[in-house]
Amino acid sequence: MPSISVIVPVYQAKAFLQGCVDSVRSQTFADWELLLVDDGCTDGSSELCDHLAAEDDRIRVFHVRKNAGVSKARNLGLREAKSETIAFLDVDDRYEPQALETLWCLRQQTGADTVGCAHLNLVPGGGQVPELLLPAGVYEKEGIREGIVYPLLGDRLKVPVFNGFIWRYLFSAGIIRKAGITFEGAYLEDELFLMEYFCNARKLAVTEQPLYRYLLNPNSATHKYMKDLMKVYDRFMERKEDLVKRYNLEEARPQWREYTNWAGLLIAIGNEYAKGSPKNIRQRQQAVQALCARPDMARAIAQVRPEGLSPNKQMVANFVRGGHFFMLTQLYRLKNRI
Repeated sequence: MPSISVIVPVYQAKAFLQGCVDSVRSQTFADWELLLVDDGCTDGSSELCDHLAAEDDRIRVFHVRKNAGVSKARNLGLREAKSETIAFLDVDDRYEPQALETLWCLRQQTGADTVGCAHLNLVPGGGQVPELLLPAGVYEKEGIREGIVYPLLGDRLKVPVFNGFIWRYLFSAGIIRKAGITFEGAYLEDELFLMEYFCNARKLAVTEQPLYRYLLNPNSATHKYMKDLMKVYDRFMERKEDLVKRYNLEEARPQWREYTNWAGLLIAIGNEYAKGSPKNIRQRQQAVQALCARPDMARAIAQVRPEGLSPNKQMVANFVRGGHFFMLTQLYRLKNRI
């Protein structure tokens, strides 16, 4: 049985796949298995997955006939993984050569069930910016809640926002299986997975060494117009409500709904003004006004005054609170050239 299972969902990623797999095969730690989940690819990625698996018997490929989304692909990987620890890697990203060895050794040295690392944000054009997970150290249950669970629960506005990236960790397969933790949906799925996982984790060890290279891809799902975003968001809130009740999180952040809804509203407004939207300018403005009038969003707008946002988001929040929707529309027209 290998020590680490690395799960990589693959969809229309032929241009990135070879480099992604090479970054795993180049690891200084050799006791891994790589699970490539072909999520209904039609661009030649399926054939490349099979070719790569034929070159290395540590690579296993699972073909899904019809595209089902990243959550189902990851869940398939979780079901098929043989190792005691789980890592996730996005197909357009890369590991540093010592990533798995460093994480594995840190886990062994500290007795932690989970370990995590910093990463490098790769900017198109060649720049790279490091981002810490948490300060280096070992965190027990309360420290995990303060450092990860509560920021994901309610602290979603003030910069720096704690990002719900699942690929910064080496997870315990035992914790995932015992708690029955899975992914759901195509957006914000990482946050809920992490919240539930870290409500069950006992000890986390963190290094400030950046071991993961994250490509800020302008073509990723987070930069495209989503027609059903609010349907996805409403399901996200249903699941988050369930987690809050199940793990008794309400007392720690009593206004978590309002802060989460503000964060969701800012995402939804940006989505309405995204270039891929089929709506004209007037329709977009009307859609934003309707969003702000939803009872959950209206309550957040009335009860919470966002502070500490990035300058652009702060301007958007100020326009929303003041009801200046025409000015908000003009701002996005200039920003997105629509």
